[in-house]
Amino acid sequence: MGDHTSGRRADPPLRILDGMNGKAPLGEFLATRRALLQPQDVGLAVYDRRRVPGLRRDEVALLAGVSISYYIRLEQGNSLNASAQVLDALAKALLLNDEERAHLHRLSEGGAVRGRARKQPPERVSDSTRQLLAAVGDAPAVVLGRRSDVLAWNRTGHALFAGHLDPSSPDRPADRPNTARLVFLDAHTRELYEDWPQKARDAVGKLRLAVGRYPDDSRLAELIGELTVRSPEFSTMWSQHKVRDWDLADYSMRHPVVGSLTVTQHSLQIPRTDATRMVVVTAEPGSPSEAALRLLAQITVPHAAERHRIHVTGADVRA
Repeated sequence: MGDHTSGRRADPPLRILDGMNGKAPLGEFLATRRALLQPQDVGLAVYDRRRVPGLRRDEVALLAGVSISYYIRLEQGNSLNASAQVLDALAKALLLNDEERAHLHRLSEGGAVRGRARKQPPERVSDSTRQLLAAVGDAPAVVLGRRSDVLAWNRTGHALFAGHLDPSSPDRPADRPNTARLVFLDAHTRELYEDWPQKARDAVGKLRLAVGRYPDDSRLAELIGELTVRSPEFSTMWSQHKVRDWDLADYSMRHPVVGSLTVTQHSLQIPRTDATRMVVVTAEPGSPSEAALRLLAQITVPHAAERHRIHVTGADVRA
């Protein structure tokens, strides 16, 4: 599932985070958003035939109230100390939403302090988070880390999202499933979502936010490099620089055991963590989808002998 493509030399982690064209993340983000706008979108008149799509650099500089030379330096990554006022002016000029504006600020801060890529220690799930996971009962739930790795799940969360995988895999950092990798490289997950492109865009948007928050995370860089090499669809979506900090999303799913269902996925920030979140799945009360989730919970209840084994294993893991 997570094997890297062999026979090809991997790009250095920072080069991957620096974007598809080798530019600084801030500059590439500005250039990409500039290309998506037309003069009429921002109230500018057009008097001549344009040779490139989107706004020109001088037009963005005019709208933001900065010099064209300064804006060019920003896009080229030669100026990393833009003030909050300048960044807000650029966000307004480029019609960025709140998520994109915050991402722009994080990219600027990350560029100013960036160092060497660092291997982060494996993420861990606290006892309080495991208690919260147990408290949601039969509702499918998964705990995700900063790179969208599955750190823990309950039995219905495992059965809904990845019943074909080893349920104990989140307990082993080297074997943890990654939701972005599953979305793009796993056939089961692709079939699971009726609107797969929407789920894929949501996954990419979350990774874009992670890059802005953790620009020196080498494991994150390796994940993005792997997906870029192995999935042309990921490569295309990644190059669009769209961020998505969703906390509530509706999906139509085609589950191989309980059939079609429409669910709401709630992404909840875990208290006292900077990146850990729990995704809990619900369905409309009284709907066939709710009945399907109940059925999934019933058929995944382990037998008595299996419950004893799980209890013993869980005690050993906690110890």
